Amino acid sequence: MSLIVQKYGGSSVADAESIKRVASKIAQTKEAGYDVVVTVSAMGDTTDDLIDLAQQVSGEPHAREMDMLLTTGERISMALLAMAIRDLGFDARSFTGSQAGMMTDAQHGRARIVDVTPTRVRQALDEGAIAIVAGFQGFNHDSRDITTLGRGGSDTTAVALAAALEAEVCEIYTDVDGVFSADPRVVPKARKLDHVSYEEMLELAAAGAKVINIRAVEFARRHGVTLHVRSSFTEESGTWVGSTQEGMNVEEPIIAGVAGDTSEAKITVVGVPDIPGKAAEIFTIVAGAGANIDMIVQNVSVHDTGRTDISFTLPKEDGQRAVDALTAAQKDSGFESLIYDDHIGRLSVVGAGMRTNAGVSAQLFTALSTAGINIEMISTSEIRISVIMREEILADAVQAVHTAFGLDGDVDATVYAGTGR
Repeated sequence: MSLIVQKYGGSSVADAESIKRVASKIAQTKEAGYDVVVTVSAMGDTTDDLIDLAQQVSGEPHAREMDMLLTTGERISMALLAMAIRDLGFDARSFTGSQAGMMTDAQHGRARIVDVTPTRVRQALDEGAIAIVAGFQGFNHDSRDITTLGRGGSDTTAVALAAALEAEVCEIYTDVDGVFSADPRVVPKARKLDHVSYEEMLELAAAGAKVINIRAVEFARRHGVTLHVRSSFTEESGTWVGSTQEGMNVEEPIIAGVAGDTSEAKITVVGVPDIPGKAAEIFTIVAGAGANIDMIVQNVSVHDTGRTDISFTLPKEDGQRAVDALTAAQKDSGFESLIYDDHIGRLSVVGAGMRTNAGVSAQLFTALSTAGINIEMISTSEIRISVIMREEILADAVQAVHTAFGLDGDVDATVYAGTGR
């Protein structure tokens, strides 16, 4: 039989009734003649609640113990879901990430998958059972410790299992009907996209689209896993994510979507000596702090002083570590000061059709100008343009740009639970 891997996010299994509804969908897939592997997230806001609890008992929770704590959320939901499926008359067996063979590196909180050996999952399938796997978690062989993959890691778990088990498709179930041209919570008239290429989905995910984790999309592209993003609340057809060879026209539309993101901060290194090697020195320091840099802008050197300013963006969660590392190295590096700004917003327009269509940049900046939006930084790729602005005007900017590119639909999109996962 063909195999389908399904992933259900926290909003889809938020309470007992939701778990029963999901169990029915899984049972229907099994009745249709498919083998089924399910990856499940923690219920509702469980992960956030556990993080809050840890911070109440410890000023700086230990990373290993945080992973031990946070993985309990998925264990609860996987066991409850297996119980609900059994009540429908189907054999279901739940597995932790380690039991399912999800081997990772040793980095707690943001581990990366290094191998997948789903022996017990395959055995359960061979015996006619539905396998329920806890998402977001794995196991490091050397340390023998439980690890977590970072927020959104259940998507990656599902795709990794789909690749290892050679599944026909990996279905990502969420609380909206698919991938939209913008976040329907911000742009009610956002349109559902029927098909999105891996490239476009990677750019949208990197730009802040919450519907699927960027690491999961990259894993899917690398291993050729077809993704189907759907709502667990309806029977709508959803959005297919795959290669352009799978019938996706990369010339229409020009713009697939507009994304907004408020999860980044900006650091400006003021008064950097404008001599060869100084930029490399600064970014080596930032990399040593474990921070991932996104956009970079270097100003023109001031002739009288021979110094320049370098600005870059990075995730807020990495911001303080980067500032501390740069501050510690300030005397040796020779820059004058640092400015840290965590109230920025990033707007991105994404579309494979941008490769062959002129005027996208002009249309974007005209729309922002007409809306009275001032931009602070610009970054581009072959199929994306991103701009930085003030956080408080980002939602208005996304709406204005979405309308300017003719992406508004005729009816309001439906958000069934409200979390984006």
